[in-house]
Amino acid sequence: MVDEEIKELDTHADSNTSRSSVEDLSRRISRQDADCPHAEEKDVVEPPPDGGYGWVCVACVFMINTHTWGINSSYGVFLAFYLANNYYPGASALEFAFIGGLSISQALMISPLATYITRVYGTRTTLLLGVSLETLALIGASFTHQVWQLFLSQGLCFGFGMGLLFVGSVGIVPQWFTKKRSLANGISTAGSGLGGMMYSLATNAMIESLGVEWAFRILGILACGVNVVCALLIRDRNKAVGAVQLAFDYTLFKRPEFWLLLGWGFFSMMGYITLLFSLPNYAVSIGLSSHQGSIIGALLNLGQGLGRPLVGIFSDQAGRINLAGLCTFIGGLFCFVIWIFAKSFGVLIFFAVVVGTVAGTFWTTIAPVSAEVVGLKELPSALSIVWIFLVIPTTFSEPVALELRQQSGNIYLHAQIFTGFMYLAAALSREQQEEQGDSEEKSSEEEKVAVSRPSKSNIVKRSMRWKKV
Repeated sequence: MVDEEIKELDTHADSNTSRSSVEDLSRRISRQDADCPHAEEKDVVEPPPDGGYGWVCVACVFMINTHTWGINSSYGVFLAFYLANNYYPGASALEFAFIGGLSISQALMISPLATYITRVYGTRTTLLLGVSLETLALIGASFTHQVWQLFLSQGLCFGFGMGLLFVGSVGIVPQWFTKKRSLANGISTAGSGLGGMMYSLATNAMIESLGVEWAFRILGILACGVNVVCALLIRDRNKAVGAVQLAFDYTLFKRPEFWLLLGWGFFSMMGYITLLFSLPNYAVSIGLSSHQGSIIGALLNLGQGLGRPLVGIFSDQAGRINLAGLCTFIGGLFCFVIWIFAKSFGVLIFFAVVVGTVAGTFWTTIAPVSAEVVGLKELPSALSIVWIFLVIPTTFSEPVALELRQQSGNIYLHAQIFTGFMYLAAALSREQQEEQGDSEEKSSEEEKVAVSRPSKSNIVKRSMRWKKV
């Protein structure tokens, strides 16, 4: 219609056509273009506030991590108690190792279901369901008398509850921040480290004074109370950022950088789980008491609690992918140069603290790094795939470590070497990820240069045609 008017005016216009006619026609064209139903529309994504109520969400996720991963970190204390006291007659060390790995692997295995529940029923429903299962698991474990019952309670049920709480909350903090995203994520993930320190010491004290049954019951009551409050206070921004809550987005597998992300997670977990669960028992193997072993486990978690916010701060400054690779490499280096030679309580304390600062780098940076790799919209789907991919390493890493033990001498030597190499392999995956990212960024810049040449709008072009008339 507008083009017909222009053609008609082109035919009847003369040299005395006024500029006001051009401007009037330009305004009419602008209004009709704005009202046109076929006009291009861009999805408007509300930018993160980079603070505000986001800090409340950081505190809530911090406490959820304290009372899920933190409590799970105390399994090293339970493991040392089971192995030293033959608490479940006939159970082998390998079976106990599988229980610890099972709780983590099932937390990751349930991630597609947790993502689906979040999409259909909302974040709060997912979190409250997780609270119920975790509480049931801990209270139920206090009544177990056979190892298969412990598999179902402390292994499967606790893992399902922890997974619902973890998957329901892990993607919330990145939605609230941009420049401070890694710092906020580092603070929230520090809860697992500080919780692990607190509950490693508390669990050992409760077992010695009250027995293992009441240790489970007290942990269950505490976890239930705190997690319910956090589930009621937390808020997501799924609608604001247009998050795609798909359990699996198969198109992500077409991206080489996503495969490198999965490789980083796989090798990191092989080393991390071995270190987390083996260190307290390693302390006992070199002649230290079970109480000293629990202290070593607590200090490892203290190192994580102190190191994760620092990793977050420097990630925002130095680059999340860069620092993730560097810290992962340092973790492997510490295993080779310190852990293998740690034969005294003092040296083991030093190792536990320093390696703790970098051992859990994956958990600190996985959400921000994934957001850089796939974007905020695809983040839930990407994380869901990552968790499923990590089921194998989290299930079998500790059993592999126990099978690598020797009969005499430094019985954990092969497990220590194994842990170090796993961290180095993870660091290599991060290095390849960085190179892939640099290559894509260069290509993207070249495309922007190619399409960034200034072009005239339809209104200007039509106005110019009037001027020529």
